[in-house]
Amino acid sequence: MKKYSTYVGMDCGDRLHRVVVLDGDGDEVTRMTLRNGYEDVCDGLAEFPSSLVAIEVGTHSRWLQRALEESGHTVVVANARRLPAITHSAQKTDWRDAEMLARLVRFDPSLLFPIVHRGREAQLDLAVLKARDAVVRVRTALINTVRGLLKSEGFRAPSCSADAFAKKVGPTIPKELAQALAPLVEEIGALTERIHAYDSTISAMAKRYPEVELLRQVTGVGPLTSMGFVLTLEDPDRFASSRKVGAYLGLTPRKDQSGDMDKELRITKHGDDYLRRLLVSAAQYILGPLNKKDSALRQFGLRLAQGGKRAKKRAVVAVARKLAVLLHRLWVTGEVYEAFPEHAKTEAA
Repeated sequence: MKKYSTYVGMDCGDRLHRVVVLDGDGDEVTRMTLRNGYEDVCDGLAEFPSSLVAIEVGTHSRWLQRALEESGHTVVVANARRLPAITHSAQKTDWRDAEMLARLVRFDPSLLFPIVHRGREAQLDLAVLKARDAVVRVRTALINTVRGLLKSEGFRAPSCSADAFAKKVGPTIPKELAQALAPLVEEIGALTERIHAYDSTISAMAKRYPEVELLRQVTGVGPLTSMGFVLTLEDPDRFASSRKVGAYLGLTPRKDQSGDMDKELRITKHGDDYLRRLLVSAAQYILGPLNKKDSALRQFGLRLAQGGKRAKKRAVVAVARKLAVLLHRLWVTGEVYEAFPEHAKTEAA
């Protein structure tokens, strides 16, 4: 492992960063408070050139890493969720966290479970998908509000899709509720138009990513899921095995094993929440009544779903996990997707 003359731990905040600097022997050189700004951070560490710097992943970690690396430092971005010495400390302070980061990165950077930030272009494109997701969530909340207020007065909104809600529900609003609900329905209509505009933008963006078409071979995987998968993972070679993708996205169950006891708990929910929701949504479609195309993946999920409501929920998660593995495999190999791979092998033989 390369030796550095100074090791820096930085606990990042929205306004101020707490910084602890250690020398090569692990002795504290100084500690300082830096304002949250490009020049403030770079100038503050200028007297410690070519340091190994540890920061926690967070809102500011992406641009901080870029700024520090442009200034000649080496940066390790720590996965805070996997650092109980920091996140679950009984004496947690910003200074203590900064010192712990500095000591861990000096001893062994792998103890910080380093994460890799996606590239600038991928990040900007992913921002479009997440902005769309935010608009969809707002629209869903407004639709639920309208339905709830109608129901509380003895009325019921007609059953329809979210896209058609404004056009179908608007004319049915009773006069006594028009003052309250008409503006909400109008806003829902405007949000629907905005979502369609995002969809057009995303379809145009997808043309820059040829791997998206590989993933869209799978029924239930549309532009959003395929783009989200490609932009979030960015580099398929990050994973030695496709099976590791499910765990990376938090779709594998927690374990509680001791002696003869081996409990299987809820999924870990590590990794990117947005991509995990996209995969779960795709899995729900694959198992749902609207999907008319059968596949080995669908049959696998339907078998697991037998046994009640809890079994169905577990089946959706299991299908989402298998889907993540499948999509990564298609991405790496460039293979043609076979809905029933075993049948395809038999016919080829």
